[in-house]
This record gives sequence, structure tokens and C-alpha cells, in this order.
Amino acid sequence: MAGHSQFKNIMHRKGRQDAARSKLFSKLSKEITVAAKVGDPDPNTNPRLRLAVQNAKAQSMPKDNIERAIQKAVGGDSEAYEEIRYEGYGPGGVAFVVEALTDNRNRTAGAVRSYFAKHGGSLGETGSVAFMFERVGEIVYPLSVGDAEKVLEAAIEAGADDVTSDAENHTILTSFEDLGEVSSALEESLGEAESVRPVWKPQTLTPLDEEKAGTLLKLIATLEDDDDVQNVYANFDVDDEVMERLSAA
Repeated sequence: MAGHSQFKNIMHRKGRQDAARSKLFSKLSKEITVAAKVGDPDPNTNPRLRLAVQNAKAQSMPKDNIERAIQKAVGGDSEAYEEIRYEGYGPGGVAFVVEALTDNRNRTAGAVRSYFAKHGGSLGETGSVAFMFERVGEIVYPLSVGDAEKVLEAAIEAGADDVTSDAENHTILTSFEDLGEVSSALEESLGEAESVRPVWKPQTLTPLDEEKAGTLLKLIATLEDDDDVQNVYANFDVDDEVMERLSAA
């Protein structure tokens, strides 16, 4: 099992996403507010805001919450959030990219550093592991939109770079620069996506045994539980059976 998206799928199946819904909505609201503040508050003319709103809707975030998050930016009463990227190594030398939105850089840096130290990892300088990842666009559709062949044809027509279909969903990858254009084209042929976002895709993977994989999952969960952390990416490779055992624990 490679990468973080599959770990996410297991967490979804265990129902942990529902238990953390309020925390998820808080993070989605923060992204919407920041996107509206740095650009136009109209999703039709602000690509970043459009993606943020689209992802919020995909997570069943109420319309009122979305509008309230936009109005916070328009009204000027929102916190001054700063976008920060942390890079480092976790258990077994797994490379991590952690994206955060924070109103207190020192608080967030101290917290993230402590999480890594507690789980046998360490933070590095900016750029220390980013070269091991590729910045790409990721568009996810549920299986209900059609079979793999239909989605592949739509993706090729839209100008996407790659498609992976599994038992969970269809994942379409495109260049970071073309994300908005490709997602718009796919929306016309397949409807609204489950999520549309830029991601850090590992270019190489680091295999882990069961012990280190267990520690790694605890680190990911701890990072994601922090209110300031928006996204976590790691280049781990864990056997499917091992991952299933760990997720059932």
C-alpha cells in the first residue's frame, strides 16, 4: 500500500472521518477564507476559492458554513493566516511534506517539530525533501460515475496525465498548472468531482516493516489532528495486509 491516499481510505472505512467532521469543517472553512482573502471572493473568478468550495461541498459541508467562511474574508474580520510548508523525515526515513495554515508561526512550528520528535522523526529545512515529490493536480471521482474505461476516455479528452481506478474511486492526475482547466472539462463529462486539489505526489517510495508502519500511522494521525495542519503527504510503502492489521487495531 503506497502513499497517503490509501491510508485515508482505510480511515474513512473505519468511520473516523465522521467522528472528526467538525474538525474537518474547520479546516475547510479556513482554506475557503484564505482563498477568498488572497483573491476574488467570487468562486467563478477565483480558481483557488472554487476548488476550496468544491471540496467543502464534496464533504457535505453546509452551504451556510461555506458562505460564512467567504464573508469572513470579505468583512475583514478573519485571522491573518500564513501558509507554511514543513518538510522532514518520519520513522524508517519516510519523507514528509506537511502543509499548514496558521495565525501563529511559532506555535505551529513548535507543535509539528514535537510530533516528529515523539515518533522518531525530525524536521528538516525547506526543500530538504520536496525534491522527492512532484506537485500535481489530483481529481477524485466516486465509482458511481462509470467504469474505468469511461473515466479513462474522459480524462484523456480533458487532457489529464494519468488515471488510477481501484475498489475505492477513480483518481485522475494532471499537471499542477492544468488542474483548473482539466477539472472543468471533466465536470462537463462526468459531473462534479469528489475532490479537486493540488497534492505532493511521491516520486520514490520507502518500504516499511509493520513496527515502523505503526509508528508512522500514529505520526500521520497526530499531525492531522492539529488544527493548523491542512494536509500531510508521505512517501511510504506498506504491504496491504500489514496496513489492514494496523487499521484494525
